[in-house]
Amino acid sequence: MAKNYDDYSRDDLIRLIRERDRKPKFGLLWERDEIDHDRSVNSDFVALDLDSALSLGDAPHRNLIIEGDNFDALRYLRMTHAGRVKCIYIDPPYNTGNRDFIYNDHFVEKDDLYRHSKWLEFMYRRLDPARHLLREDGVIFVSIGEEEFTHLSLLMDQVFAGMKVGTFVWRRRSGSNDAKGAFLSVDHEYVLCYAGPQFSFAGREKSGSYTNADNDLRGNWVDGPLNQGKDFKLRTESFYPLHNPDTDTWYACDPDSVWRFASKSRIKPGQKIRYKVMEDLVSERRIKWPSDEKTVVFRTKEDLLEAIRTGSAPRNLRFYLDLDALQQQVASGKAPPRLLEVIEPIDNWVGRRIGYGKPRFKRFVTDILRKEKPLSTWIVPASMKKGELEEIDLEGIDVITTGHTSEGTALLAQMVGNKDFPYPKPIALVKALIVQSTGSDDVVVDFFAGSGTTGQAVLELNAEAESDPEGVTNRSFILVSSSEATAELPDKNVCRDVTRARVNAAISGYAYKSKDNIRRVDGVGGEFAYLRTRRIPAEKVFSEAQHDQVWIALQLIHIATVSPLQEGKALQIAITTQGVVIYVMALSETSIAEVRTVIGHHGHATIYSWQPALLEHRISDPRVSFAPIPQFLVNRFGAGARK
Repeated sequence: MAKNYDDYSRDDLIRLIRERDRKPKFGLLWERDEIDHDRSVNSDFVALDLDSALSLGDAPHRNLIIEGDNFDALRYLRMTHAGRVKCIYIDPPYNTGNRDFIYNDHFVEKDDLYRHSKWLEFMYRRLDPARHLLREDGVIFVSIGEEEFTHLSLLMDQVFAGMKVGTFVWRRRSGSNDAKGAFLSVDHEYVLCYAGPQFSFAGREKSGSYTNADNDLRGNWVDGPLNQGKDFKLRTESFYPLHNPDTDTWYACDPDSVWRFASKSRIKPGQKIRYKVMEDLVSERRIKWPSDEKTVVFRTKEDLLEAIRTGSAPRNLRFYLDLDALQQQVASGKAPPRLLEVIEPIDNWVGRRIGYGKPRFKRFVTDILRKEKPLSTWIVPASMKKGELEEIDLEGIDVITTGHTSEGTALLAQMVGNKDFPYPKPIALVKALIVQSTGSDDVVVDFFAGSGTTGQAVLELNAEAESDPEGVTNRSFILVSSSEATAELPDKNVCRDVTRARVNAAISGYAYKSKDNIRRVDGVGGEFAYLRTRRIPAEKVFSEAQHDQVWIALQLIHIATVSPLQEGKALQIAITTQGVVIYVMALSETSIAEVRTVIGHHGHATIYSWQPALLEHRISDPRVSFAPIPQFLVNRFGAGARK
């Protein structure tokens, strides 16, 4: 990328050379200007203005919609919310080349030679401050397509070093004719997941399925598979017949899915096993035998072979039809010699009572380390039929089920009346990620809020939990969305006309036309404050910062809510668990007297003032601390930028 270095000082040029020398030789590299980056970070202060007309509901507001460049909003949130956010979900532009993201006030076109570098720099500048928002148990989810999946993975490995958890994969559409080039239809997308060391998914509670139908003294239990996903060529030691001594019934092992547990007869001298042998489990009555099942007894070998050939015998005996082929595989080295040794002679099955059912393993609640199923990285389409799901082995894991992007598009059209915002995520996907990663009082941030799906997801989850005594009803959201206005479309405002419109519809309810009828959807309730970012040059903060901007920042720092400035009052007051926060906007005998009265009622106080030294001289109290405004905010904002 050609640059003009005429405006760079000697120190700037030396620093630029040193930065390039320090760049790693292995990993992700892209064209970027370190000095330009630092200037953009440190050149100005960011404030927020409250638009009460576009806000909804009564203050104090816990939910925020912020209109503005998300780079500015993230720098601001780093000042107010560093280390306080539990979950970040973003659906950034995929850099398809179809004018889907703006860099330096211009759309990036497909034929731009530096398209990928611009996108990486665009993302880096936003992911870096976002990292500081997360708690130690916080998590960030990033949806991405095939175009930048590899680059984004490497970038996040760099920004969120050592925090990678995994990658979810989901099918974004049910069918496609988009089979360009190699005749391949790319129907999937990814959700990258990075988290702090204390993070864990909720999974899904197992204990709900634990019962005690047989009144076992060991308590509630659930039956699970007694077999594993290995065939008898790989696990010869786990291929043996199983005997139920109570009914004298024998069960042939499935050659494609052998028993999970070893048998005493198959353990070699000195061999260590991780769990009990099958004989112990049988004697401890840990096996759930099939009840009222079909059994059969073959009196002759000929009858048995005929039943196996016709398929009327228990299906697990079918391997006897392939003994010649197995012997050839052993002879050619394609199967282990021990395989033939563990196959019981067919004559042993003559005269036995043979069961057609499948024994299962009793697992007690007291046996499990965690009472939840871990979450799978595979996102299952909600359109899958019950029979299709049953064919999938989901034993022991929990999966997210969701729809396709077409469902997100249809829902958005119903709520805001247009399809101007392309490919919004289905709300089920975002809700599932949030419910798996958040709890009481947790904050969810989406700084590519776009269509507002994340805000609606939080509101719906809160509403759905109201009928559950243990449900979480007090999650809150912070959505950041730009106007996306350009020289061609100066009046465009995605944040106001799409993000806010959707969240407003979710809260208040909406109507849409369905065929010949008008359908009404009730709102889920809620509120939000609508704010706009404002850049203030560093040298003008002391002269241009307004009282309402200062008070918004102080509220978010101390109580994480926003209320309008109370006009006509010299003091703004917020009660916290540690004491009271007082913002003194005008110093006078009256305001000083009011401060003393507030301190008398609340004890510990933090007082912010444009003239803290004068105020401290008049109020001498060990329970009170003083801080200068706006210097306190400028210092905090700058400290966040230098992290």
